[in-house]
Amino acid sequence: MKVIGDLTGVRGAEMDEVVVEETIVVGSAVAGAEEATVVFAGSDVADENWVIPGSGVAAESERRVVVGFALTKKKVNSFMQPKLLSLARKKGIFFVEIDFNRPLSEQGPFDVILHKLTDEEWRHSLEGFQEEHPEVTVLDPPYAIQNVYNRKSMLEEVAALNLSNSYGKVGVPMQLVVTCDPSSIAMEVEKAGLAFPIVAKPLVIDGTAKGHELSLGFDQASLSLLDPPLVLQEFVNHGGVVFKVYIVGDAVKAVRRKSLPNVDRRNLGNTEGIIPFPRVSCAAAPADEANLEPGVAEFPPTALLESLAKELCCRLGLRLFNIDIIRKYGTRDQFYVIDINYFPGFGKMPEYEHIFTDFLLKLVPNKYMKHPACA
Repeated sequence: MKVIGDLTGVRGAEMDEVVVEETIVVGSAVAGAEEATVVFAGSDVADENWVIPGSGVAAESERRVVVGFALTKKKVNSFMQPKLLSLARKKGIFFVEIDFNRPLSEQGPFDVILHKLTDEEWRHSLEGFQEEHPEVTVLDPPYAIQNVYNRKSMLEEVAALNLSNSYGKVGVPMQLVVTCDPSSIAMEVEKAGLAFPIVAKPLVIDGTAKGHELSLGFDQASLSLLDPPLVLQEFVNHGGVVFKVYIVGDAVKAVRRKSLPNVDRRNLGNTEGIIPFPRVSCAAAPADEANLEPGVAEFPPTALLESLAKELCCRLGLRLFNIDIIRKYGTRDQFYVIDINYFPGFGKMPEYEHIFTDFLLKLVPNKYMKHPACA
């Protein structure tokens, strides 16, 4: 059993030891016990004697939104931050960890299920639960998530969209899926007409670090060093900046990050080999506007991003994802989507706790009980 935080007020809890059969209690103390939020795993949500630490009242005396979550430990640590849990508690939202040692049908009741697991057993369990409980909102449907775990199908919807309006044009870089023997990759690239340098990405995002290992190829001879299956994309010069556009339901928020610097194609003959991205980029670092050219630093038009997000939400069937988008260097309104990520690191998004809790409340408006305004 794992216990974190103040558990005062939980039924059956002693001050020096907590013993709850088949229950893991995970609490997060935020600014003292009065702000503590507890995340239960394997507990019975319908227990009318629940008391939330610091609240002093039984949970059944007020309406609540119960969110069951199935996330990896790493995702829990990055997403379930104290500021999210504290604000959620004030708004009547409670996060309940799903117990994998019990059938999903025996847990709950839930209003929402939030998940990001890739194994088949979980997917089948969740799909069966959805059929039995259509009233529960699942974020997001497993079949829809699978489409963005494959980099080929991921960008097909963007290419089919062919979004173009007065604010700009959005497309995808020229790309090629290779599943052949590595010695044949150079020939496939030549037939497809891809120009160097070429970005190489694993075809499938499998939940491991390997699924995000990217590299840059500079010459045909080195392509035989790659390990298919892969997606090969033409590298588009973009001034060393990528815009990460976070989508949470109807909310759209963009942040600017450093990316690969421009490549001078006139000097490609002086560079050869396959270079892993970590050696040539710092994609996680913020891009300081003061050090960027004005045309590079400028965010894409909000109207364009909102239109793109709305269309992709419908086409992909997803409500929690982000888009990596770049602006072609030397242009003002030509953009390319280079990646889509399901349930990304929302903890890095400014004010994510407000955006996410508002989103959850909109999913189940009939259970919303107005609370005092939260700062």
